[in-house]
Amino acid sequence: MQQSALTDYAYDKPGHSGIVSDWASDKQAFPVPWGKAMMWIFLLSDIFIFSCFLIGYMTVRISTNVPWPIPSEVFALTMFGHSIPLILIAIMTFILITSSGTMALAVNFGYRGNRKVTAGLMLITALLGASFVGMQAFEWTHLIVDLGVRPWENPMGAAQFGSTFFMITGFHGMHVTVGVIYLGVVAFKVYRGDYESRGYEIVEITGLYWHFVDLVWVFIFAFFYLW
Repeated sequence: MQQSALTDYAYDKPGHSGIVSDWASDKQAFPVPWGKAMMWIFLLSDIFIFSCFLIGYMTVRISTNVPWPIPSEVFALTMFGHSIPLILIAIMTFILITSSGTMALAVNFGYRGNRKVTAGLMLITALLGASFVGMQAFEWTHLIVDLGVRPWENPMGAAQFGSTFFMITGFHGMHVTVGVIYLGVVAFKVYRGDYESRGYEIVEITGLYWHFVDLVWVFIFAFFYLW
């Protein structure tokens, strides 16, 4: 029946005008909604970019003859008179993993039609993401101000450490920041009831982006902080 409707629509508006009308009316040519398909295509392109960054990092790390800084020492913080390795990174990772859980709950309540709980969970996810970005800003400040690390030099060893670290974590941090804004906008529209008639598929699409950002951090965590 759907194919017949599409065929009749094409006969009514042939040529370029028919194509424009089909796209403008959000015709679905595949069993996947356009919004979800476009998000997957965007995430696929991002996978290529992050993969290139991480492969470049591995290549530099393996090929350099200059000693590489020890992550457990570089990213240690002094608390209560003791140096605790990777404590800030562990908290940041826990926050992102928790945010994936709240985002998954938001999708679940969205498909149930509970817009207030959905909006609330999305705002909690955005707040967790914002706290992650704030901690990353603190981490950068510590490296730049206290340790003297720059993209072009590193007093603790290989200069490539600074360039790869700021490039990859900065690119990821930008994604998290965009995700926080994205979550806030969609949460506001969900709470306002803009998707009551169309359904809450946009919440799942937003969740795809956020889960991807969290997954990428797992790889960054493993490559930068544990290797």
